[in-house]
Amino acid sequence: MEARASAKYLRGSAQKARLVVDMIRGRRVAEALAVLRHTNKRAADGIEKCVRSAIANATEMAEKQNIAVDPDDLWVKACFVDMGPTKNRRRMRPAPQGRAYREQRHFCHVTILVSSDERETARGARKSTAGKKVKNALAGDAGNSAAKAAPRTAAKASTKAAKKDTGEAAAPDAPAPAETATTEE
Repeated sequence: MEARASAKYLRGSAQKARLVVDMIRGRRVAEALAVLRHTNKRAADGIEKCVRSAIANATEMAEKQNIAVDPDDLWVKACFVDMGPTKNRRRMRPAPQGRAYREQRHFCHVTILVSSDERETARGARKSTAGKKVKNALAGDAGNSAAKAAPRTAAKASTKAAKKDTGEAAAPDAPAPAETATTEE
């Protein structure tokens, strides 16, 4: 069961509210409320009210559908912040040398979605697809390393054969001797 709540026209910019919302995304509702209660940000109070409203909406929907939902089982499934209006909310602030700076009063809209569904299913699905990608990448890398190793072993075998022909004793994994350049005087 999912329930949603939104708080509109909260004072403050959307960018600053997103800092607070990012701290509670994916957490249990009790943890989210504790984080919001102890966060020293202006937007935290309005977001806390929105979370409490989402909890109340979830319990109300559960009662209407005759389902038992424990508020402790709820978790914040999604939350986001949109920009609100700044039109006709402009003020002038005095500036040096007789100028004036325009100050805009920012507002934002917060939307929070809480759910009582299992979090593990959503996470497990993401992990399984990510695990398959990692396994495929590793299998591809292993194939590449085997292909790269084949010419190396062939080169070692050819150097060993060349040394046997010349009568030198070749060490099993010794590198081939480097050719030295001779200079004529």
